[in-house]
Amino acid sequence: MSHLRVTLVQTDVFWENPSANRAQLEELLHSNHNATDLIVLPEMFTTGFTMHAASLAEVHNLDTFKWMKQMAAFFSCAIVGSYIVKENDKFYNRCILVHPSGSYDTYDKRHLFRMGGEDAIYTAGTERKLWTIKDWSIAPFICYDLRFPVWSRNHSPQYDLALYIASWPSKRASVWKTLLAARAIENAAFVIGVNRVGEDGNHLTYAGDSQVIQFDGTVLYDLKNDIQVVTITLDKEPLSQYRSAFPVHLDADDFKLLL
Repeated sequence: MSHLRVTLVQTDVFWENPSANRAQLEELLHSNHNATDLIVLPEMFTTGFTMHAASLAEVHNLDTFKWMKQMAAFFSCAIVGSYIVKENDKFYNRCILVHPSGSYDTYDKRHLFRMGGEDAIYTAGTERKLWTIKDWSIAPFICYDLRFPVWSRNHSPQYDLALYIASWPSKRASVWKTLLAARAIENAAFVIGVNRVGEDGNHLTYAGDSQVIQFDGTVLYDLKNDIQVVTITLDKEPLSQYRSAFPVHLDADDFKLLL
């Protein structure tokens, strides 16, 4: 139970075409299948990072959610990614984790990217979440959340793995890589960042650079700029040993978030 197998899916995204993206991802997953506990898809994996929420949003239990349930059941693992969800006449950039049993967990993006107009279209989340797969505690975050260390702060510690799914443009690739390493070091946790590649409908390009980073900042895997499906295995025992030998969390400042 100390091992967690994670499949990173770094792919291009058809602009605002959910059915094409689901079909592409299904083919990629079938062609590159390895036994895994968790499949990780990028942010807004059905549409790309679009502000056209009114025409593209789904209510919770429609096509994409049903597709995720099918994938989780077929591959006997959990699957996670974000897409546009409409609820009570509001739009959310919602990260959904679907377990093979069909049960699910959600996280709504807290920090909305105002420079792209996301804050004018979507509603910000108000809750940090902790998910459990096997005996691993996982904290989910979405893209711009990466810039805000207080939101990611690992009290006690609470989580073993921080998961960042993103549509992070290539012109800020160095920031992406720097902050992923910083979040791993400051929180003494594994960090996985899954980003997309290609060009979107706004002519923004994406360099990928999906990474798996160890608790001391060591980059274990870097997917560079290629479309890839890669399965890696994390071991929690070295993390436990590191926290015992170097318990920085015992000297962390205590605080409460005011939302």
